[in-house]
Amino acid sequence: MHQILTRSLLFAALLVASTLSFHTQSMAQETDTQTAQENTNDSAADADHTRSLQGGTVTTLFDGKSLDGWRGRDDLWSVEDGMIVGKTTDEAPISKNTFLILNDEVEGDFELSLQFKIENGNSGIQYHSRVLDEDEFVVSGYQADIDAANRFAGILYEEKGRGILALRGQSVVVSENGKKQIETFADAVELGNGIHPGEWNDYRVVVRGNQLEHFINETQTMKLTDNQTEKARHSGVIALQLHQGPAMTIRFKHITLRQWK
Repeated sequence: MHQILTRSLLFAALLVASTLSFHTQSMAQETDTQTAQENTNDSAADADHTRSLQGGTVTTLFDGKSLDGWRGRDDLWSVEDGMIVGKTTDEAPISKNTFLILNDEVEGDFELSLQFKIENGNSGIQYHSRVLDEDEFVVSGYQADIDAANRFAGILYEEKGRGILALRGQSVVVSENGKKQIETFADAVELGNGIHPGEWNDYRVVVRGNQLEHFINETQTMKLTDNQTEKARHSGVIALQLHQGPAMTIRFKHITLRQWK
């Protein structure tokens, strides 16, 4: 009887030890798999981040002397002291927004960098946009906003489209059906304090697939992931805006485009 009990207890102990060993090995394998996946994701994210900042081919879009390569209204756009200058007057107001358009369309990923200075009014930088009216130089598409009141500078607006897509300080994901998932990563007012109307500011637009990011004075102002296939665009023109309304002046210089093949 004692021998039977002893054998039964020994068998039970071996069974428990075997079960614990199996679960320990399974947990270790799961942890190793999860760690490997996280490392892969981190590496991909790091590579993607690096791609937005380094490498690629840089092209100068404005030679500082002429508007060669651009088209727009000759009475509104000019070159002065190495700057592109867009100017409207109260004596001859414009009835609709008009643009200085880069002749060559841009496709795929890129990093657009420039400096701007605005006096009154509202302006913006169009990208992956399409021309609606060649005679009046009207375009539609993504716009990196600029305004003298410093209320909208840095946001993403879709000209003649979906309107405001991401406000300053927002990270937005647009779903296939157009619904927005919004997260706030920074205070809009504090971000605005780093933008200086009437002075020179750096603007940078980074496009990677359907991910769009704006930076002013090297501070990120918004991020958008556009999953609305029927509305999202992956190629088109770059253009500079003069907005209808009161007289205004906008200046641009040091315009460069970095692209990856």
